[in-house]
Formats: sequence, C-alpha cells, structure tokens
Amino acid sequence: MKLWMFDDGVADGWAPFALSRPVGELRFGALLLRERAERWSGLSAAGHLTRPWLSAYEEPGAPPAADPADVPADEDRLLLDSRFVPGPEGGAARLAGLREAREPAVLLAGGRAAGCWLPAGAETPDRAWLAGPGELPGGREVEVGGRLLEGPWEIVALGMEALGRDLRRLAPGTTTAADPSDLPDGVHLLGSEGLHLSPGVRIEPGVLLDARRGPIWLGRDVEVLAGCRLEGPLRAGAGSRLLGGPIGPLSAGPLSYLRGEVADVHVVGWSNKAHDGHLGHAVLGRWVNLGAGTTNSDLKNNYGSVRIGPPGRERDTGLLKMGCMLGDHVRTAIGMQLDTGTVVGAGANLFGSGRPPRWVPPFAWGFGEGAGRYRRDAFLTTAETVMGRRHVTATPGVRRWLGDVWDAAADGEAE
Repeated sequence: MKLWMFDDGVADGWAPFALSRPVGELRFGALLLRERAERWSGLSAAGHLTRPWLSAYEEPGAPPAADPADVPADEDRLLLDSRFVPGPEGGAARLAGLREAREPAVLLAGGRAAGCWLPAGAETPDRAWLAGPGELPGGREVEVGGRLLEGPWEIVALGMEALGRDLRRLAPGTTTAADPSDLPDGVHLLGSEGLHLSPGVRIEPGVLLDARRGPIWLGRDVEVLAGCRLEGPLRAGAGSRLLGGPIGPLSAGPLSYLRGEVADVHVVGWSNKAHDGHLGHAVLGRWVNLGAGTTNSDLKNNYGSVRIGPPGRERDTGLLKMGCMLGDHVRTAIGMQLDTGTVVGAGANLFGSGRPPRWVPPFAWGFGEGAGRYRRDAFLTTAETVMGRRHVTATPGVRRWLGDVWDAAADGEAE
C-alpha cells in the first residue's frame, strides 16, 4: 500500500506558498505536513497530487509531483489531503481494518473528508474529486479524527502548541536540569521540559537554554553562538546556526541561520536571517534571505484581528498576533519594515522607499515608483547561486520547476 498526498481546492489558494510547492511540504509544528501523514499512517509518501505547473517539483528528500493517472490502480492506496493534521492516535490500526474490509472508504476529520482509502482495483478519484473531496461511489465513511487546516495562518495560530506536543513525543532522548553534566561549561539550562542534543551540536559558553515552557531539540551539527537565549518549544534542523539574541519558540528546518528577536516562527528551511531585527508570528518558505535590520510587526495598533490577502479580497484570520508570510526565494533589502499581516509572494525581491504593501505579488522587483517584475533568467541564475552557497545543486529539473513557477505567476494562474 502506498500513500499519496493531494492538494485540494483550498490548499491551492494557500498564498504565498502554494505557487511554488505542494502544501504537504510546509512545516507545522516539528514536522512537515507530509511527514505527519507518514508517521500517522506508517507509510512513505509516493508523490504529491498537486497543481499542474508543479509537475517538475524536485527537492531532496521530498516525493515528486504526480498526476492522478500516475497512481497505480492495481494496488491498495491511501490518499490524504495535505491540509490534514492527524490526531495523536496512530492510523495504522484503522488502515488495517480497512484493508480487511476491502471496501473504498472516505476518511473524515471532524466530519469533513480528509482523504480516502482505496483497495486494489478501485478507480483513483479524478482531479475534480481531489479539489473538493466528498463521497465516493460504493464507499463508506470512516471518522479518523484530527483536523483540516483552513489557511496558512493556522500554522501561526496552532503550530507552536503542536510543536510542544511533537517534541515531547518525538525527541529520542533528553538532558534535563537534573543532569546538566552533558552541557558545555558556561551553558545554562532552565526548566525540566527536556533538552535533546543531536550528534555534532556545538554550543558556545554564554548561552541560556530555557526549557520551562517547552522542550528544546537541536538537530545534527547545529551551532549556537554566545549571546543566544533559546526558549522552548524549539526545534532547529540539521546544520542550522543560531547566531545571537532571544530565539524561540521556533520550528526551523535544516540549514536555517537565525539571529535577533525571533519568536513564534516556522521556517521550512534553508533560509537566512543572519542579522538583528524582529521576526515574530511568521511563516517562511525555503531560500528566504532577510537583509540586515529587516523587522516585522505582528500586532496592530488597535489590537484588532489581522486581515490578510490581496486588496478587495482580504480575509480575517481572527488572530491578534499575525506577522508575515514569506514565500520561497523571497529577499529583502537592509532595514526593511514589514507591516502586520504582510504576505510576500515567491521570488519577490523587496527594495524601495518606505514600507512595502501588505500584499506583494510573486516575483515583484521592488515596490513603489520604478517597481517591476523579476526577469525569469535573472531569478533562475540567482536561485542557482544561492542554493550553491548551501551546497545544494540546482539540477536541470530544479530549474525547470522554478521556471514553470515563474511562468504560472506570469500567466496569472496563481498568486
């Protein structure tokens, strides 16, 4: 049996991230949404059924994009919505029961369709069903618990609580205040929620680890420089560098470089904030680079709920605290100030006088007077250079994928 992730019609509108990646490859809590589905089901994902312009999607460690016609009908299949966040109980036992019954089943999360199980021989649903999953001919309905995320802002609203639960459940070992002998001299630990140090972690003297409100998990070869105050729940992915300042709560993927005041932030990975500045209640894609002094607001002056979206189509998140959402390959100039609820499309390069608008389209080249569009060839060349600095090769497949993303944005297919 194989697991296939799919983006429904709601996930297709998850700006600014859905333009450039399957939603299952976004981080929520300590894990990618796809990784959550894999752990719940006990299966490795075979592919993402996603938007046509992502057909060349290619990232190390991630399954490729696929078409429903590519899903073999001669084997058992599990299709899960990329917005699905499973409950704490494992799905393997539920799936075993479905395999015994040999009947197609729609899986419900709180009464809403979150995917389906199909025995060998059953037809794979078409794109129309994947866009709006519901009943299946001849299928029954099975409640499996969990929930469907409504929008990317719910990563901010719910992600840190999930991060704390994840770390308590997933960390393979802990060091606590009762056993500080494993810590380097001059490193201080507060609290007893738990601390996990993976092989190769390097912590300089003068670092405070605050595990009073949640565990701290530092991945393989993470480096923490003097002057950092890390607050849990916090997970830093392999090869990350925490360079100074109060950092956490935080969920950062591999090779994330962070400095300054960083709180309640999810980073997919491979992103850079190496200078001072505030980043709060934010979600960053991959390959984001924030210029020195870039800072964001995450609270309105009137303490009202934050609205996000393009002019005339804004949506109320219901959140008091909502900072920014920055798509893949976004870059900001030095000293950039981002208003509460700013959304920046993939590939945008922010520079200009004053503050950028709260909705920045993908591949914007500056803002205000003289703003334009990032040229396709220039964007691809810069992306290749940036990836090479982290020893990641921009293969022909990667260039095709990113070029298709640029074309889709230029054609108005997505925001």
